[in-house]
Amino acid sequence: MKSTLTFLFALFSLCSFAQNVKTDSVKNLNDVVVKGYYNSQPLLRSVSAVSLIDSNAIKNQQSNSLVSTFNAVPGVRMEERSPGSYRLSLRGSLLRSPFGIRNIKIYIDDFPLTDAGGNTYLNALDVSSVGSLEIYKGPEASIFGANTGGAILINPPSVNQNRIDASVIAGSYGLFHQTANVQHQFKNYSFSFSEGYQKSNGYRQNSAMDRKYFQTMHQWNYSPVGSLKAFAFYSDLSYQTPGGLTAIQLEQDPKLARPATPTLPSAITQQAAIYNKTIFGGISNTYQISRNFKHVIALFTSYTDFKNPFITNYENRYERTLGFRTFLQFDQIKNDLKFSAQAGLESSGTKSQIKNFNNNAGSPAGLQAYDDLKANQDFAFVRLNFDIDNKVLIELSSSVNFFNYQYESFFPTAIAEKERKFSTQFMPKLAASYLVNSAFSLRLSASKGYSPPTIAEVRSSDNNINNNLQAELGWNYEAGLRYKTENNRFYANASVFQYRLENAIVRRLNANDTEFFINAGGTKQRGIELETAFWIIQNSPSILSGLQLKSNYTYSHFRFDDFVSGNSNFSGNKLTGVPDHIIVNSLEFQFQKGFYLFAQHNHTSAIPLNDANTVTAKKYDLVELKAGIKSLKLWRTQLDLFVGVNNLLNERYSLGNDLNAANGRYFNPATGLNFYTGLAVKL
Repeated sequence: MKSTLTFLFALFSLCSFAQNVKTDSVKNLNDVVVKGYYNSQPLLRSVSAVSLIDSNAIKNQQSNSLVSTFNAVPGVRMEERSPGSYRLSLRGSLLRSPFGIRNIKIYIDDFPLTDAGGNTYLNALDVSSVGSLEIYKGPEASIFGANTGGAILINPPSVNQNRIDASVIAGSYGLFHQTANVQHQFKNYSFSFSEGYQKSNGYRQNSAMDRKYFQTMHQWNYSPVGSLKAFAFYSDLSYQTPGGLTAIQLEQDPKLARPATPTLPSAITQQAAIYNKTIFGGISNTYQISRNFKHVIALFTSYTDFKNPFITNYENRYERTLGFRTFLQFDQIKNDLKFSAQAGLESSGTKSQIKNFNNNAGSPAGLQAYDDLKANQDFAFVRLNFDIDNKVLIELSSSVNFFNYQYESFFPTAIAEKERKFSTQFMPKLAASYLVNSAFSLRLSASKGYSPPTIAEVRSSDNNINNNLQAELGWNYEAGLRYKTENNRFYANASVFQYRLENAIVRRLNANDTEFFINAGGTKQRGIELETAFWIIQNSPSILSGLQLKSNYTYSHFRFDDFVSGNSNFSGNKLTGVPDHIIVNSLEFQFQKGFYLFAQHNHTSAIPLNDANTVTAKKYDLVELKAGIKSLKLWRTQLDLFVGVNNLLNERYSLGNDLNAANGRYFNPATGLNFYTGLAVKL
């Protein structure tokens, strides 16, 4: 609580100080704009709880993982139980994710990365493929389809100049990360090809990872009013999974992989790991039909070969996704009223062939189960925007959502194909922002979220088709404000929300660690999110040319509501896996001649690890440093040399706990003090 009060005091002090800063010598910057899927707006006027991560913020972090980048954003939590094993949460959605990402809709460029079954392979991407991020917190089902956590738009690096660049990073525990990129821009055509290779031995036993990545983008402006874009990537990812430890094992040796028990073999014996080969592609066309009308259509497809040798079984999964998104946009300006409307449709289907075998020391043996499933996710949406006198911005939007899946079993019992349809759901959103003056805006919103169970929850590792799961849904009410000085020297964003979620999906484990899912009644989620950015020194001719302070705070008062499981009543307990407080502060020093220093501190409070709240992970403080020199010229080559350190305080903590773990195996110890160094070259 003391650190929270200190942060709030510093925030209000900075607000007061920023209004008195002289701006004569400060260079004016362009307004920050959110893309919002073809409906660009100044960030100051956006009606959504959106946070932006630009390319500079990504470059300040270690480039082999997105964890620190995401965790610097209020309301966002990313975990990595071992290198490559991502989990991502927007406002507490980790509750239903043993691994991976659920309950969130993610797009890359113009294309949904989230498949029709509700799963997203974010860890398939190399960090170098991410140019910037727009993170929409709270349900955005009105235009992005089924989600209750929010939506993320990934913008690949822009192709705005001819360049060739490459980088290499080496660090502790066998870390090696190499990237290369070629991009060229002609009069009407531009392209880019990039590749990345990353490997690590990992901090713990059985935690090595290896990823090969290739990505290409092409854009052809075939007429003054039309453009065609193609995007594709291929990822070959493998990472070992060491498994959770008990508190006693954690104290004995945090580097251990999960040891054997009298009834189950160890993670090393079973060679527990994930192998994921994914190819993804899409093509989109944008055409300005007339002054007022624009049409956009995007087609996308993907194929995934997924293998998971686990303690109790060996899973083979083959997934194929095909879909499209299209909409028509109308824009008109009359006097002091700007009107914009979008009407569209997104449809996708994912076929999954899932086979489970006995795991014979990392090799598939006797067949345990064989099922085919197909998920179909469709929604139509309409969004209306009224901009009155450049002061009041009103958004009225809604989608109508359709979800069903078919399943057919072949082993151990043959079941002819059956279908389960979920009821049609309307997901409205009403939001408005008011520009009080050129520096200050207020916003209000009410939106409904909806998220049916994913295929990984319907058919989980217990090998049963669970037709009892209901979709979770709920209403989110939110108020916020934004403030920025005219030169963008100081920026502040605050959100207060209340979210009531019904039929929340939670994970349960059998005695042999196979999982299943149930609906947990509901949750009451109240929260505060604050983010500030302040250039204390900007464009100074002195040795220290720039100094920026960023301070972000997340308060989560999340509680179970009407949650009874067997003879246990968890109503009123804290939401599993969600810390009450997260405070992130960073300082970026910019010196003359390209020298820079970046420092970041993350304080995370204690985390409840089971629904009964009887076990918690201790609070921790992470300090990261990165220093280097940019734009060092060597003949016609531009160099960037850097060195960094993570977990400077050598904290013992778990970045990715196994929630409600069987037999007390909650903990996945994270790396202690570690170092890295790198070189980037641009021609």
